Amino acid sequence: MNSYVKIRGMSCRHCVMAVRKALSALDGVKEGEVNLEKGEASISHDKPIDLEEVRKTIEESGYEVG
Repeated sequence: MNSYVKIRGMSCRHCVMAVRKALSALDGVKEGEVNLEKGEASISHDKPIDLEEVRKTIEESGYEVG
């Protein structure tokens, strides 16, 4: 399964790596691919994930969802 999340506030590769690392720590997430140009993350997961927890994790990393 894949879920997509729009992310605001990323400006460099460091931002991408920070979000990718945060997403990969979430339970059920197999991979989080982050696209700086599109401002979004594609999250591959093998079971349903809590999108509220995804939002919280991204915001705790210093970025906005939406």
